[in-house]
Amino acid sequence: MSPAPTASLPTDRRIAGPLLAWYDRHARTLPWRVSPSDRREGVRPDPYHVWLSEIMLQQTTVRAVKSYFDAFVSRWPTVTDLAAAETDEVMKAWAGLGYYSRARNLKKCADRVAGEFGGAFPGAEDELRALPGVGPYTAAAIAAIAFDVPAAVVDGNIERVFSRLHEIDTPLPTAKPEIGRLVGAETPGDRPGDFAQALMDLGATICTPKRPACALCPLEDLCEARASGRQESYPVKAAKKAKPVRSGAAFVAEREDGAVLLVKRPDKGLLGGMAGLPTTNWTVREDGETGPDAAPFKADWRRTGVISHVFTHFELRLEVFHAVVTGREDYPGWWSSSDSLAGEALPTVMKKALASAFPDRF
Repeated sequence: MSPAPTASLPTDRRIAGPLLAWYDRHARTLPWRVSPSDRREGVRPDPYHVWLSEIMLQQTTVRAVKSYFDAFVSRWPTVTDLAAAETDEVMKAWAGLGYYSRARNLKKCADRVAGEFGGAFPGAEDELRALPGVGPYTAAAIAAIAFDVPAAVVDGNIERVFSRLHEIDTPLPTAKPEIGRLVGAETPGDRPGDFAQALMDLGATICTPKRPACALCPLEDLCEARASGRQESYPVKAAKKAKPVRSGAAFVAEREDGAVLLVKRPDKGLLGGMAGLPTTNWTVREDGETGPDAAPFKADWRRTGVISHVFTHFELRLEVFHAVVTGREDYPGWWSSSDSLAGEALPTVMKKALASAFPDRF
């Protein structure tokens, strides 16, 4: 059943007590997190670490993010250090995490915080929301975790937990405002950041999408889906629309010494500002040209295969062509030697294209 109207939402915060007690014993150890025991000793979360981790975690797993987070804070220990970095270096360090607009906004946000706020993140949700790349969820998470603001933090894990607690039959994403009101009503004024992180941990480790470990859950007795035996029926999700398929071509030009021609993609658009192979002009909405005649210059182009890469809103299929070129120096872009190619800021789709041309090297 759906929850009661907003006017009669629960205000006794009945889940905070058992949830925080569980979190104190079972909190995940994460490189950006201050543990409950350290919090009790007065250690405060670093807003820079909270912000950086939240941006990295958007549509990315904790496992994938850990090494990137460690590398970033080792290289740029403060947001001011990150602001002073060259954009190309930040993009290169981000390569492999995907969703590259996040990296561009990361640099823009660092510039704003360093330039307008003296290197100190604002603590109010509305000020955080005005920063590049910081949406409602990220602003709430930073405010709660870094500044103890009782903000309603709702990510995918928390949506799942609350959908089951209240048997919310409204499909996602339509149910998001409903869940947000419920989370806000339950968020305590004391330890709101730990409360949000506890919900995240509960969803990640106990209240999982399939086969949740309900017997280990501190909220088992309060969960309506558990009582009805319908845990895995929630959250209800709207039927997914089939993703459109776009096509294009990528061209791997190799010099006789093994260097590969790379170009910088336009700053705007998908993969903006990233290094890449020459390709035809595919977009989210339109196909690019295919075939060797679409190459940026004449050469003995040999088709090596077709690669596929799924973006958020569409699937891209690229024909890959390879040629060894000699005798000219006026190709656009730059030549990356075989030793340095692996260190280039190449998005995954470009690495797939290289693997098609050089199966023994990638």
